[in-house]
Amino acid sequence: MTCHVHIEAIVPNGDATHVFDRVQDYERYTEYTDTVRSVTVTPDGAGAVESAWEVHFRSGLLRWTERDVMDPVARRITFDQLTGDFASFVGQWDITQVGEDASVLFTCEFDLGIPSLEPIINPVAMRALDESMGLILRGLLGEDIRLTGSRRDTATAAR
Repeated sequence: MTCHVHIEAIVPNGDATHVFDRVQDYERYTEYTDTVRSVTVTPDGAGAVESAWEVHFRSGLLRWTERDVMDPVARRITFDQLTGDFASFVGQWDITQVGEDASVLFTCEFDLGIPSLEPIINPVAMRALDESMGLILRGLLGEDIRLTGSRRDTATAAR
């Protein structure tokens, strides 16, 4: 079962380019939530990086490595898991200028790959991701950001 998470935030009087620079600074995420244990970023050329993540989940750790493509012109980051604990994990960040404010949109899809536990684990994972992203965004962009929308849902993947 694939889980979808969609989080939107507005940064009042924010400059979208500055916001993009802050969002792509993954290694600082550990400063804003205890959920993110570590992030190591290694450039792999042409605006892309490989990032290795360790995230606390329930009583253990989730680990994965993803390829992140940074597009500063479009102010978009796309990511796709290369290896790790998820069966699949993909998503993107989109930062846009909306008048005097900056808009941040985080979307992702993931599958933990444990069909027998999906009804229990998936809602917990989506809620944990949603809460952690809120803490990270407030830490990176300031307490005055407005989280304007958050949606979480699941869809049965073709098997």
